[in-house]
Amino acid sequence: MFDFVSFIPRAVMQGVPLLLGSTGETLTEKSGNLNLGIPGIMYVGAISGVIGGFLYESSLPSPDAIRALPAILIPMCASLLGSLLMGLLYCFLTVTLRANQNVTGLAMTTFGVGFGNFFGGSLIKLAGSKMPYLALSASSIIYRRTLPFANKLGWFGSIFLSYGFLAYLAIAIALLSAWILRHTRVGLHLRAVGENPNTADAAGINVNRYKYVSTCIGSMIAGLGGLYYVMDYSSGIWSNNAFGDRGWLAIALVIFTIWRPDTGVLASFLFGGLYILHMYSPSGMNLAIKELYKMAPYIVTIIVLVLSSIRNKRENQPPQSLGLPYFREER
Repeated sequence: MFDFVSFIPRAVMQGVPLLLGSTGETLTEKSGNLNLGIPGIMYVGAISGVIGGFLYESSLPSPDAIRALPAILIPMCASLLGSLLMGLLYCFLTVTLRANQNVTGLAMTTFGVGFGNFFGGSLIKLAGSKMPYLALSASSIIYRRTLPFANKLGWFGSIFLSYGFLAYLAIAIALLSAWILRHTRVGLHLRAVGENPNTADAAGINVNRYKYVSTCIGSMIAGLGGLYYVMDYSSGIWSNNAFGDRGWLAIALVIFTIWRPDTGVLASFLFGGLYILHMYSPSGMNLAIKELYKMAPYIVTIIVLVLSSIRNKRENQPPQSLGLPYFREER
């Protein structure tokens, strides 16, 4: 029988990086910027947090001397800073210099992965590890700390209360982002910039400012997805090229949710479940069947994309100026 009590928590944990990545990318795309560098930004966010955590743990006389607040804040601030710099670089190239957004995003993904592997390998050598990975177990324990009474509530505690604080923060960020986009003047201006920057500019909205701010904030949110994967999901273990294709899944999730961050909460957990479904599938040793299960998230995304195109509703379409550079002189 399928074990839902063990499957759902693993699906949620798998989906949290996707939720943070898709929320960040949704905010970015609402401004008209198509940032295909999200996988690289998540990678940089992860390695930046690892660097911060490694430097903090190395400064301690013993692992028992670790304190919860700096163990949380130092890696998190380092992750936010690294992903912010990536967002600023993307904006400088695409908004200020008006470079092609697709090419810039792909280049930043390649750069982010190379950046993470270089510094990750350097840290592994610096730590003197004989294995090809770096372990930040002391900091990870704090990130994975759950509510003290979760284990006493049976299946309810396992499904709803058995996660670290970053999982609940990811849900709060997604819901807050959806509320801002729909119910605030800032959200209205941001959507106007993404739909028609010429009209928004004529109405007195600073188009470049909104593109910069939304893209940088989106990059920082996506960077937290990388931090969560290392510190919580992987129990503080950094290994080069272990992040997989989660960044690309996060971009696919934006299409799946039709650019709605609140819908992304449940959708990311669904994607997380589809991503690990092959581990729980009754396929035995049949590797071909397991590979088919791994295709499930991408197949679902394609189906949703086809259905949304057939229905052709305006609210289900991407922003009209998505991926297009804005030239004020042409207004």
